[in-house]
Amino acid sequence: MPEIPDLTVYTEAINERLSGSVFERAMIASPFLLRTVQPSMDEFVGLKLLGCERMAKQLVFRFESEYAWVVHLMISGRFQFAEDFKPPAKRNGLAAFEFSAGTLQFTEASKKKRASLKLVQGAEQLAALNPGGLEVQNISLNEFVQQLSHANHTVKRTLTDQRIFAGIGNAYSDEILLRARLSPYKQSSKLTEQEATQLFDACRSVLEEWTERLRQKAKNKFPAKVTAFHKEMAAHGKYKEPCPVCSAPIQRIVYAENESNYCAQCQTGGKLLADRSLSRLLKSSWPKNLEELENL
Repeated sequence: MPEIPDLTVYTEAINERLSGSVFERAMIASPFLLRTVQPSMDEFVGLKLLGCERMAKQLVFRFESEYAWVVHLMISGRFQFAEDFKPPAKRNGLAAFEFSAGTLQFTEASKKKRASLKLVQGAEQLAALNPGGLEVQNISLNEFVQQLSHANHTVKRTLTDQRIFAGIGNAYSDEILLRARLSPYKQSSKLTEQEATQLFDACRSVLEEWTERLRQKAKNKFPAKVTAFHKEMAAHGKYKEPCPVCSAPIQRIVYAENESNYCAQCQTGGKLLADRSLSRLLKSSWPKNLEELENL
């Protein structure tokens, strides 16, 4: 699922190409995409796009007269840009939005149609769609610590809860926690002052570095390959590959449709965290540390 770095590059690319242009028409191919009834899409025709911005893990297209689109890409929703009008792609097209300066195609490479589009008018309707999490880049260390202390969750869950912190998801939380050398299962309210500072610094540095890296990858082109997995990542999606810090194999915990990747050597003092399904299956045979895992 696109997170702060990916969505930032998206907004920059959309603003560069479409900001100030006039919306002309929409072709919506998927009946699952549009999740609101009022205002209607027809009310947007002829309105100027003032700009695109990020709100948590959503994209907000702001138009004149306080009209707005709120787009959630979910796991596999993506945008493509063309200067000429193109209808929605036959295989995975959700919609095509034509502006005076070009067309945005909205696709979703999944059979589960989760991406959504909500149309709103007015600050109150827009605010109702904001989960309320704070932007780590815009707050002080003290504000960050206060947010951590209010959350009675694991630090992994706290980072990815959009009501607490905005825009961080499964992928970049893995990178942040490795950089901070913290276990994903540690309780956020029990972090020491030093650990909280490490986490704060890691959040800001990882997100800034990856935003700049993705800008360079796009090279002034519209970002076409937005993915949660990048070969340059240190932990996320790197199960069994060597940790770039200590060379120990990256470990993985799988739950529902998500996974948490971590380095036992760097983050948990060599202890293997229990995978819910495998640890139940193996019971007493579940390895407790890296040495036991290697012996297996």
